[in-house]
Amino acid sequence: MAQNDIGIDLGTTSVVIYVEGKGIVLSEPTVVAVDTDTGKVLAVGDDAYRMVGRTPAHIMAVRPLKDGVISDHVLTREIVRRFLVKAYQSPVVKPRVAVCVPAAISGIESDAAVEAVVAAGARQVFLIDEPIAAALGAGIDITRPRGHLVVDIGGGTSDIAVISMGGKVQSSSIKVAGNTLDAAIVRVVRDKFKLAIGEKTAEILKRTVGCCAPEAGFSASMEVKGRSLENGLPRRQLVTTGDLYEAITECVEELATAIHAVLERTPPELAGDIYTEGMLLTGGGALLPGLSLYMSRRLKIRTQAAEDPVNCVARGTGMSLSMADRLESGFRDATPGIGRR
Repeated sequence: MAQNDIGIDLGTTSVVIYVEGKGIVLSEPTVVAVDTDTGKVLAVGDDAYRMVGRTPAHIMAVRPLKDGVISDHVLTREIVRRFLVKAYQSPVVKPRVAVCVPAAISGIESDAAVEAVVAAGARQVFLIDEPIAAALGAGIDITRPRGHLVVDIGGGTSDIAVISMGGKVQSSSIKVAGNTLDAAIVRVVRDKFKLAIGEKTAEILKRTVGCCAPEAGFSASMEVKGRSLENGLPRRQLVTTGDLYEAITECVEELATAIHAVLERTPPELAGDIYTEGMLLTGGGALLPGLSLYMSRRLKIRTQAAEDPVNCVARGTGMSLSMADRLESGFRDATPGIGRR
C-alpha cells in the first residue's frame, strides 16, 4: 500500500487513522465543540472532549455519530476533514481512503460516511465492515477456507462475524457496546448512591473498576464526584468493582446472547473450526476485565482479546487496500460515480 493510502476507523467514541509505513498516526475522541449562536466549530477531538460537561450554554460539545452511524453530516464532514489534514500532509496528491463501517449499516448511512470522506479531500473511498477490518488488523489470515469468529466491541455498536475465505458467512450488529455500559454505570450510581455523575466519569469508572467475571480476581475502587440527588449539593462517593458488577454483567449477557445467535446460524464445518480456533475480541470493549473469561464460560469456546484491540480496526482498514482482490464480501469501492461491489 502506498503512503497516500489511509485507513480510518470512524467510530462513535473515537477516530483512529492508520497510514502504511507510519502506523497509527491519530487517535482522538469523536467530539466536536460548536458555538450554537454562530454555528462555528470551535474544537474537535481531544480539545473538544475536554469541554464535555463543562461548557457554557452557548457552546455544545457533541458526538456527530450515534450508535455507529452518522447523526450529523455537517459536523462529521468537519471532524473528518480536520483529522485528515492532521494525518495526511501532501497538498498535491489526494489519498485513497478506506473507512470501516458497522456490519449492519444501511445504504443511506454508508453513503453519508462516503460523502464525509470525499468532502474531506479523498480521491477514492472504500468501505470495509468492522469485523473484517478487525480480523485483518489482528493478523488473522481470513483468505483461507477456515472459520474465524470475531467480535468487535466499539462505543456505539458491537459487530459479530463468522469469517472464511475473505468474506462474511454470518454476521450481526447490535447496539450494546461501550456507551451502553457507561449508561448502565450512570444508572447504578444514581440508584444505589443517589448521586448524579456525567458520561466522562462513568467511562473512567468502567475502565478503572469495571469487571464482569468474579473468577478474574479483579477488584478495585475509585472515588467519584457528582451532584447529590438528595440535596443538590456536590458530593463524593467511593465506588467498587462489586457495586458495578450486576449492571455490567447484564449488558455483557446481551452481547453473549447475540453471539450465540450467530453461532446457531453457522455451518457445522465452520462451527468446528471456531471450536478449535476460539473467538477473538477486538475494540475498546475487549479491554473490560473478565470479559474473555465470561464469554469462555458462557459460550463454551476459548476466547481471547487481540494484542492491540483498540487499534485493530484502523490497522486492518489500512491493510485492506492492498488486498482488495482477495476480499470476497464486506469490502467495496464506494466512491461516487464508480461501480460498487
